Amino acid sequence: MREVRLNNGVMMPAIGFGVFQIPASETEKAVSDALEVGYRMIDTAASYFNEEQVGNAIRHSGLKREDLFVTTKLWVQDYEYDDALRAFDKSMKLLGLDYLDLYLLHKPYGNYYAAWRACERLYKEGRIRAIGITSFGNERVQDLFLHNEVKPAVNQLETHPFFQQQAANVFLRQEDIQHEAWAPFAEGKNGIFHHPLLKAIAEHHGKTVASVILRWLNQRGIVAIPKSMRKERMIENLNIFDFTLTDEEMQAIAKLDTGKSPIYDDTDLPTVRGIGLHKIHD
Repeated sequence: MREVRLNNGVMMPAIGFGVFQIPASETEKAVSDALEVGYRMIDTAASYFNEEQVGNAIRHSGLKREDLFVTTKLWVQDYEYDDALRAFDKSMKLLGLDYLDLYLLHKPYGNYYAAWRACERLYKEGRIRAIGITSFGNERVQDLFLHNEVKPAVNQLETHPFFQQQAANVFLRQEDIQHEAWAPFAEGKNGIFHHPLLKAIAEHHGKTVASVILRWLNQRGIVAIPKSMRKERMIENLNIFDFTLTDEEMQAIAKLDTGKSPIYDDTDLPTVRGIGLHKIHD
């Protein structure tokens, strides 16, 4: 598995397996299949309600803990300092792990400064190998690291051909923060798997559209966490290092950028309110 080096020296796989929207009843099998075909990074979250099943799959895999990279996320509801510490302990109990490789603040709302300082404490105590954020805009990322001790190692952003996060990518590279893509396939929006340009590039290389997208992300220095329930697709999504997109192909894909999300508008006040006040427990 190819890796990237985070700003604290921790090595992170260049591609992982995401479990967002996988029902808890199907998560253990999906993760077991992913580990079997060669994935070594698994990405979950408290708000996905499948951390326990991810942990079961890891425990039954027979793989060494040090060979795996496990990510989970803290939800906004638990952003107060003491709440964050309790939520972390709960996630670790569900996962059945002694330490976590990467812990992310899930959204840039609520008291994320208190949450970040709780994460800093856990990081300094050695319970987390790296800490980061999800869906933070450049200005919030900068403000966060200017007024805290530990710089985020990762910013996980919605990133795909229709929403390429070009300005964020430049900024994160400049600040040595790893850009990681959530929803690399745009959750299937805008007919992404049938887009004429992506299909033509895929046919030229004898690959799937999904493989082309993941390779495009990889060549931009972006880590991706694709999801699939089908084992053959998992294998295809993992095998993206045996071909290279040309400069012309990279430039053609760059022209697909719309500059906005087809999934949700994070400037829409009702949307932001709904996310910010969403509760995942009593």
